[in-house]
Amino acid sequence: MTQHSSIGYTMSMEMDFQKLLLQVEQALDKDETKALVFLCIDLLDRDLRSLDSASTLFTLLMDQDLLCPERPYLLADLLNSIQRHRLIRELNLNNQLSTSRSLISPYRKLLYDLSEDIADDDLRQIKFLLSQRLSRKNLRDDVTMLEVLWEMEHKDLISDTDLTILEKILESVCPRLIKRINQFKAESGRYKGPLAQETCAGELRSRSRSDYCSKKQDSALHPKRPASCEIPAFFQLQPSSYFSERSQQSTQFSSTNTSLGARVSHNPSDMDLSHRLGLLNTNTSNCATSTATTNTNDEGLGTYPMTGAQRGICLVINNYNFQNSMKKLNNREGTDIDEKCLVSVFEWLGFEMHIERDCTRDRILSVVEDLRRADHSQMDCLVCCVLSHGLEGTVYGVDGHLVQLREITEAFGGSNCTSLIEKPKLFFIQACQGDFEQQAVHIETDAASPGSVCADAVVPSSPSGADCLMGMATVPHFVSFRHKKQGTWFIQSLCQNLVKLVPRSYDLVSILTKVNDDVSQKTDSTGVKKQMPQPSFSLRKRVVFPIPNAHPPNLS
Repeated sequence: MTQHSSIGYTMSMEMDFQKLLLQVEQALDKDETKALVFLCIDLLDRDLRSLDSASTLFTLLMDQDLLCPERPYLLADLLNSIQRHRLIRELNLNNQLSTSRSLISPYRKLLYDLSEDIADDDLRQIKFLLSQRLSRKNLRDDVTMLEVLWEMEHKDLISDTDLTILEKILESVCPRLIKRINQFKAESGRYKGPLAQETCAGELRSRSRSDYCSKKQDSALHPKRPASCEIPAFFQLQPSSYFSERSQQSTQFSSTNTSLGARVSHNPSDMDLSHRLGLLNTNTSNCATSTATTNTNDEGLGTYPMTGAQRGICLVINNYNFQNSMKKLNNREGTDIDEKCLVSVFEWLGFEMHIERDCTRDRILSVVEDLRRADHSQMDCLVCCVLSHGLEGTVYGVDGHLVQLREITEAFGGSNCTSLIEKPKLFFIQACQGDFEQQAVHIETDAASPGSVCADAVVPSSPSGADCLMGMATVPHFVSFRHKKQGTWFIQSLCQNLVKLVPRSYDLVSILTKVNDDVSQKTDSTGVKKQMPQPSFSLRKRVVFPIPNAHPPNLS
């Protein structure tokens, strides 16, 4: 497909998506629109109580990159949540439900479901019981149960961590609904020990992967490994032609976007609207993520030169204090341990350390921009470590605003940072990528579980996104874990394995494979909580750090 036709096809898809959203808006009544707004409260950083337009809501979601032609599954999830199954079928969005990983919080869905199960007579009794707590205008006859719950939240009478008042009211009026609240509380149980989670929004709303992975997948899992399932890639790097030419001689690459379907090559003008909309999710980025695996056969593989005047800069962005965050995000106890280890290890490897602490979104982007503008021509490579809370494909600034990971990685692409062309750019991200918990495979073991776990412009000779590696603490949609006194599972394993394996001339991908194995073996005192890191890369050669002359740092 030529560039001109590709652009035209993209524009056609965007127009189709706008038509789809317009159809949805026209199909919804006032109460259903309000329900969609309510379900999206946790996703948008603004007061939505006065919002009564579905098109405005969709625009806000698209502005936050939560909804787009390539990823329409939030729309399908919203319609499914309000029981508009026929509309989903008419718009050919059924396939989005099977690939969807819900962005809507379980707490938000709980409140909506409760509001739908309360009859008019029960609502009148609930309003009476709240007459001393809410104003009369919020208890008028035309006020719905969903609006009552919304106002209770606004008055801080209920929250995702405190449903006491609502429980007492329902015990008197609709005791049959208490079971549903108890089920939510059981599924979102908090771990009170020293193990914390890099949660996406305050206290973790814990959900098991079993919510959306089949038992058939479960049975195929290897013992002692955390449960996982096939996940679309979010970290899209420009593929190098080198990959396709040398892949059989080097690393085996596995595309992670198979669940989104094959790339579409049809002419959109030949399809009707609903059929094209059903294919929207298959037209993913022209770039495919390569999931890191190792190959013991190194024949034909080159190694990035490490002979520059300087090894390079290692930037560590360490966010601890979230007290002033607009989101309910906990301070990240134990992150100082990770910072100390990273400084010790990367200084030992010859890097110049730059530490930035407690950065807002704007500060993170400013620091990245300053680093992008620096002259890396005398340096071998670049390392960037981000320690923070996060959501899928994003990390939080301490102000509660999200930074897309691609805003960080793309800054150092060949077209943006020419002094790093053909040099490895290494990113290590310690942050949650969702709020699901990976579950352990229940097998008998003799091992005791750890009780305390809680440059000038030149024409780039390589693709702009080549020579990058992203080491994620966890796979998309899942949490990662941080011990309040020992640091995070991922960063600690990364540092320990660099110290142990660099002197043995292991390449970085092999080291990260060992990190995968180590972290996958970890668990909390209950033997339930698990974590699976995920490296992805567009490296064309092996990254092998020279063996330092100095003694390795003691990380014990």
